[in-house]
Amino acid sequence: MIRHAVGCMTGTSVDGIDAVLVRAEGEGLGMRVEVLGSHSAPLGGMGDLLRAYASGGSLTAAEVSSLALGFGELHAEAIGEVLDDHAVSPDLCALHGQTVHHQPPHSLQLLNPWAVARRFGCRVVSDLRGADLVSGGEGAPITPLADWVLFRSAERSRVIVNLGGFCNATVLPVGCRAEDVTGLDVCACNQVLDRASRLALGEAYDAGGAGALRGREDRDEGDALLGVLARQAAAGRSLGSGDEAGAWVDASAQTLGADDLLATAATTIGAFIGGRALSLCEDAEVVLAGGGVHNAALVGAIEAQTGGTVMSDALGVGAQERE
Repeated sequence: MIRHAVGCMTGTSVDGIDAVLVRAEGEGLGMRVEVLGSHSAPLGGMGDLLRAYASGGSLTAAEVSSLALGFGELHAEAIGEVLDDHAVSPDLCALHGQTVHHQPPHSLQLLNPWAVARRFGCRVVSDLRGADLVSGGEGAPITPLADWVLFRSAERSRVIVNLGGFCNATVLPVGCRAEDVTGLDVCACNQVLDRASRLALGEAYDAGGAGALRGREDRDEGDALLGVLARQAAAGRSLGSGDEAGAWVDASAQTLGADDLLATAATTIGAFIGGRALSLCEDAEVVLAGGGVHNAALVGAIEAQTGGTVMSDALGVGAQERE
């Protein structure tokens, strides 16, 4: 059986909607998945509103309702764009929504999915964390089983590292079965880098990591950030609201120049992630995905720890498309 599905993701970086069209053949855990196309839609001013709300800003019920509906309509537009180049209709649309609060067992993904259901007339699934949370889980990360379908190998172990607002990892031992897969949150990642960029550069993100590459790491400030990241990893829980390390960014921005702030953040976070990835599975291939792969300073720091990485693109799944 062949089916077509569109998955939409807006991460905790709150910078855009990624819509990905896939072709799935087969059933259950043995299905084969092929990426047919993708489209990224910027959030513009809506991103500022979502970020403010997720950071504890006050909105009226009417404003929340309007934001959720507008966000759903933007999803429908993004899905329409990715379908324009392919003569298929979706059998399923999976919509993550925007995480505006996550402290298990409580979590809220803002989205009105009905604009998508009305436009495409297919099955729509949303609030992807809810079933796990009500069953006693923590609701994140949500990708380990999909990583097993997409990236498992009979020849080598892999650690799939997602460089999103928060970094999470999936561990796939060589020849593993679905029940052997483990996944975990590692630490804050793009949440820190993007906040630093907004303060230091007045930009939503440090494009290509250019600012970080110009700067120099400050060891004292880096050690302070390392302590924050280590406590997050040691907690052994799903990360979310309150874990953004914003206090470190705000304090360090008072003492460091713009490029040095960016360099300290990217180098410290990358080194921590690289070391953590190595500790999760001996002799594993480290596969990178997520928006952070575009930050050369972050990726360079990870590779300095691991001795090299593989981009998920090389395994047939684009770094922006994987989640």
